[in-house]
Amino acid sequence: MREVAVIGAGMVRFGKYLDKGMKVLARDAVSGALASAGVGQERIQAAVVGNAMAGLITGQECVRGQVVLREMGISGIPVVNCENACASAATAFHLAWLYVASGMYDVVLALGMEKLYHSDKKRSFAAIASAVDVEAMQALKAQLQSRPHEGAGEQSGGGSSHSMFMDFYASFARKHMKTYGTTKEQFARVAVKNHRNGSLNPYAQYREVYTLEDILNSPLIAEPLTRLMCSPIGDGAAAVLLCPQSMAGRYTAKPVRVLASVLASGSEEGASVERAAHQAYETAGLGPHDCSVIELHDASSPAELVLYEELGLCRPGEGGKLVDDGTTELTGRIPVNPSGGLIARGHPVGATGVAQICEIFWQLRGEAGERQVANPKVGLTENAGGMIRNEPAAVSVHILGI
Repeated sequence: MREVAVIGAGMVRFGKYLDKGMKVLARDAVSGALASAGVGQERIQAAVVGNAMAGLITGQECVRGQVVLREMGISGIPVVNCENACASAATAFHLAWLYVASGMYDVVLALGMEKLYHSDKKRSFAAIASAVDVEAMQALKAQLQSRPHEGAGEQSGGGSSHSMFMDFYASFARKHMKTYGTTKEQFARVAVKNHRNGSLNPYAQYREVYTLEDILNSPLIAEPLTRLMCSPIGDGAAAVLLCPQSMAGRYTAKPVRVLASVLASGSEEGASVERAAHQAYETAGLGPHDCSVIELHDASSPAELVLYEELGLCRPGEGGKLVDDGTTELTGRIPVNPSGGLIARGHPVGATGVAQICEIFWQLRGEAGERQVANPKVGLTENAGGMIRNEPAAVSVHILGI
């Protein structure tokens, strides 16, 4: 297997684009990646395109990648369409990495794109809710609604106006609080951090700064989650270019190496994130405390705190301590989600995984502007998607370095 490098990255600001289609969003992201690498589009030998929801939102099925790339003059090459829930773009990156590592192609595009906004918001939430075992979905919802004393049911402030996944996140947040004494304020401080980081990111969907009180007093979704602790829906696209490390110097003086690329699925043994992370650390020959900067899947602020533990940044139950100590702040020992994460940068489902790669790419090259982490050498991304039997259906972990 060849060593692989990322040589260019581009994305559009995530947001609400009712007047723009995926062709425009994808074009702008790909153009940014090409400009970043100084590469003409004719050099692209293959493309892997991640998207999760277009069929349910826009009706575009089957040839999503070919449709958007053909519009900007990229045709004739192999184009693989990749759908894997919220991990669609991360999976696209993994497959693009594999194309290059295997020696099959030398310059490969990984693109993630999504349009979630629709005039009927319920349609958007219904699309997101499809990322489960649909036969078991009603049973899962009934299980949550049967425990009003734990904060579901009548204590939920979202009703049909929020993703059912937030009820799941709220459920495991309450379990973490009961088991380890984690507090609602600690979850809220994660959101304070990510909104503050997002305010420094020109690509972020939301750039407002909020106090702890603002977070806690925002509308209740499902106890202990308030609206400002949850990722929004959004539209967007992100793209990166990969090539062999041995050829990277032809395109850029600052390539970013892919040290590990891991894709996993949930299993009866559980602990899918821990397993994927362990495999990535082992492949890279590194440990969690070697990471200088991390982008992870904070679909809710409790999810980020629990992921600190699952990624090995601390022991089980100690995620709240990292929040209290400021360890994961922009100026902390291991900055997490300097982009603002899903909570502030936004979460156009099929674009998120590559957007995380873009952020780490810019951080490692010292190109992150006001949100730049001090002297990063190693970056990690974690992106998960879907849910089967109360566990992520798909998990991807990548480690990059300079």
